[in-house]
Amino acid sequence: MGLRETKMIKLRSKRFCRGSFKLGSNSSNNVKAASTRTSPKEYGGISEIKWELRPGGMLVQKRESGDSVGEGTITLRVSTVSKWHDISIEATSTFGELKMILSLVTGLEPREQRLLFKGKEREDNEYLHMVGVRDKDKVLLLEDPAIKEMKLHMKTAYRTISV
Repeated sequence: MGLRETKMIKLRSKRFCRGSFKLGSNSSNNVKAASTRTSPKEYGGISEIKWELRPGGMLVQKRESGDSVGEGTITLRVSTVSKWHDISIEATSTFGELKMILSLVTGLEPREQRLLFKGKEREDNEYLHMVGVRDKDKVLLLEDPAIKEMKLHMKTAYRTISV
């Protein structure tokens, strides 16, 4: 048998930064720029990474705490047959929570609503960000045909009783 060659690959984490400064220089501007950046804790060149568990069960690197306020809020354009509404909601909300907000705006109860995104009806327990809903996306709101028909029958029955 021949000799096997093994190649070792070293993986290094590189930190990209916007500032341009040279290592080893004693310039006070460079030291000031380096000290004002927020970065993970470092222990001898090894950086500590914090993790978070997303609602869908995915483990991801935790975002920096310096996020701007409202970064998780998205604006959706919800279109009904005759009107449209711009709704601001958290990206990690569910379609059920969106239905609750829409019930205040449209007067339709959540059980009467059908929400369609990208041509598919979405369930109440599905998360907006997990199905790909982003800022300024459009969602179609339809009234459930079975409930609409039931309301119509109740109105006609009420009219016949009252006359």
